[in-house]
Amino acid sequence: MPDGGSSAIFLKRQENHGTPSLTHPVRGIPTFLREFKRIINYRSKGIPTLEPVYFASRMIGKDQRAILITEELTGFISMEDRVQAWLKEGAPNRQMRRNILKAVATLLQDMHAHGIRHSCFFPKHVFVRLNEDGTVDARVIDLEKSRWRPLKTLCAMRDLYSLSRFSSCWSASDRLWFFKQYLDIPRLTPYAKWLWRSIEKRSIEKNRINPTSPVLSEKSGAE
Repeated sequence: MPDGGSSAIFLKRQENHGTPSLTHPVRGIPTFLREFKRIINYRSKGIPTLEPVYFASRMIGKDQRAILITEELTGFISMEDRVQAWLKEGAPNRQMRRNILKAVATLLQDMHAHGIRHSCFFPKHVFVRLNEDGTVDARVIDLEKSRWRPLKTLCAMRDLYSLSRFSSCWSASDRLWFFKQYLDIPRLTPYAKWLWRSIEKRSIEKNRINPTSPVLSEKSGAE
C-alpha cells in the first residue's frame, strides 16, 4: 500500500478460457478481461462491487493466460453462506433481516436503473457486511456475464428470477417485502403482481422447489 500498510487480495488465474467477441470471434478474449471491464464500468456508475488491483493477459506459445487481482471483501459474507448459517443457528430479528434485504434490493435497483443486468444474480454472488452501527453494505461479484438491456423489465425478469430460484428458504413475507423494496412501492400494483407471479411460477417450474424445504421463519429464530 502507498502508506506502508497492507491489504488482502484475491487472485484468479485462467488459461485458454475465452469469450467470443466481434474482434476475436474464434479464440475470443479472456473471460477475466471481460470481468475486469465490467468491474470498471460498475464502479464508474457508483455500483458497489469489487476493487480492481491488477489485470494482465499474454500468450505463452499457443496458450492464452490471464490474471485478475482484486481487493478482498473484508468482513463480507455471501448471502448463500449467511443464510445457510441462519438455517442452522437461527435467523436474526426482523429488523436486521430487513436491513440486509434492503441493502440487496437497493443494489439491484441501482444496477437496473443503469440498464445493467447481472444475468447470474445468485445469492453466492451477493455479499453483505453488517456494520457495528446496524447498517449493511452490499456488493456484487462475478460480473463477466453482465449485459446492458434497454428495458428495466428485461433486467428484473432475469435477475429477480435468479435470486428467487435460489432463495426459497426465505419466508414468503420477507421475499415479498424485498420485492416491494426493489420496486419502491408500498403495495403491489397490477404490473408488480404480474411480475411477481411470473418470477414465482418460473422459479417453481425450473427448480421444482420442494414446499417442505427449510424456511427462515419465526420457528427458525426470526421474529
